[in-house]
Amino acid sequence: MRRRRRTTSLAALLALGVVALVCGIWLGGHPETLPGPVRDTLVRDDRALQAEIVDKVLDHYYRPVSRARLERGALDGIVRALRDPYSHYFSPDEARRLRESVAGRFQGVGMSVLRDRRGLRVIRVFPGSPAARGGVRAGDVVTAVNGRSIAGLSAERATALIKGPAGTRVRLTVERAGSGRRTLTLVRREIRVPLVEAKLERAGGVPVGVVELAAFSDGAHGQVARAVRRLAARGARAWVLDLRGNGGGLLNEAVLVASVFLRDGEVVSVKGRAEPERKRNVTGRPLVPSAPLVVLVDRGSASASEIVAGALRARDRARLVGTRTFGKGLVQELFPLSNGGILDLTVAYYELPDGRRIGHGGLRPDVAARDDPRTGADEALARAAALVARQVAR
Repeated sequence: MRRRRRTTSLAALLALGVVALVCGIWLGGHPETLPGPVRDTLVRDDRALQAEIVDKVLDHYYRPVSRARLERGALDGIVRALRDPYSHYFSPDEARRLRESVAGRFQGVGMSVLRDRRGLRVIRVFPGSPAARGGVRAGDVVTAVNGRSIAGLSAERATALIKGPAGTRVRLTVERAGSGRRTLTLVRREIRVPLVEAKLERAGGVPVGVVELAAFSDGAHGQVARAVRRLAARGARAWVLDLRGNGGGLLNEAVLVASVFLRDGEVVSVKGRAEPERKRNVTGRPLVPSAPLVVLVDRGSASASEIVAGALRARDRARLVGTRTFGKGLVQELFPLSNGGILDLTVAYYELPDGRRIGHGGLRPDVAARDDPRTGADEALARAAALVARQVAR
């Protein structure tokens, strides 16, 4: 008799367990049926809520949509909630292209750009590139890629749409002041960014070494140093460091390039909420510690360019010539993610040796100079060379 009662009790418990399990599974998939306080207590996992939303969209949205697209959108949304134009999530494919561009090579059409409210403003076109052969010029604005508007996208996200495997085609919609809008079809190819171009100019009989740096990519400081040595051997007595159209790059390269012209001391401070203040000082011996120096800048000079230009001026080592710079004084850190993507997150801001922040106002030049697009001459460079040559003459 007792054995029969124990068997009956055990069967009842098992039956209750099965019912509870089924109810739990059903409620887990339909949390909206739970009373408010119970739902708030039990359903706190945002990941579960995200999965619930994705499932609802996949099941009920009026048009087909892929799960991958929805999950990507969820990741993008987290970063967009920061309302920071410089913080981004990069998919695995975009992360690969980002690494290539930082290394100074990528597959694309061969131009440097900055974010514009209409899309991307072209600040530099590399000679012989698909963009150059297609007639793209500095000052043009790319408003669409393959028919998709890029207005409002970050520069990184928009350029990722332009880049792609060599030999493939990309269609760009380009606007030019006074010429209207046109559509170009370009064939991508591997682009090797010419980081440094150097030449010896004469201004008032003074040999002036001109070093143009396109980006602070990996190894930029080494190329700058080699160019300086070559021009010094040819008799350069004054210097112009041309950072026009240089949108920035690696902080370490900025410090090393500044070290070519500074004896010692601070280049920049990095300050953030989650990290202690870090001062970045000059490294090694300078190649040009005292000869007259001008840094040439424009609206395309951003980030690392502004660090170098601002530090050299703050340390009374150089004067700035050109136009106001872009104004990006924030530090990005790349966090590798488990899916192969990258989180590019703003983690700190820059402070120059004189205590100033770069901010959205950018750096204002000591001497204003602007090129006239109607001429083939480089008026800003001529102004900079004349200014630095007069310092030698004195």
